[in-house]
Amino acid sequence: MLEIRALDLDGVLEIRPKQIADDRGFFSEVWNREQWRQAGIDIDFVQDNHSYSKERGVVRGLHYQALPMAQAKLVRVTRGAVFDVAVDIRQGSPTFGIWVSAILSAERWNQLLVPAGFAHGFLTLEENCEVQYKVSSPFSAEHDRAIRFDDPEIGIDWPIAVAELFLSDKDRTAPLLADVQTGFVFP
Repeated sequence: MLEIRALDLDGVLEIRPKQIADDRGFFSEVWNREQWRQAGIDIDFVQDNHSYSKERGVVRGLHYQALPMAQAKLVRVTRGAVFDVAVDIRQGSPTFGIWVSAILSAERWNQLLVPAGFAHGFLTLEENCEVQYKVSSPFSAEHDRAIRFDDPEIGIDWPIAVAELFLSDKDRTAPLLADVQTGFVFP
């Protein structure tokens, strides 16, 4: 069975799948469409992604895909630990620009469900981190977008000093949330 904890942004969930352990190790169903539907989560995932970060302090994000290629993401860590973040980027939302976080780790065996309409990013807390995530729409370079990881209006409290972070040029030079039209509108 799934252990589900709602975070402070509507639709962002921390999920812990059950592990069945014995002296050999463990087995876990990390995603089961029917079980998830019964829990009220009905997302059709179409692609699995796997990232490896060799250094502590790697930031990947804040990323999202524009409509009509918006992505919900189910993020989990299979080696190491990350500080995982979701930011509400839906215009008109009462929580627009607000962020939530969870520590995801191989040890905790937890996952973060990030709905479409939220930017996502993570910071590696250990060396040699592997992050795997399912997405509900395939990657589209034409729709790929980013928001600055250190946008002062969002104010993410990253647990590692900015001077110690490793970022891609794309992430380091991404625009501020106030300077983009995300295309997402709160219902």
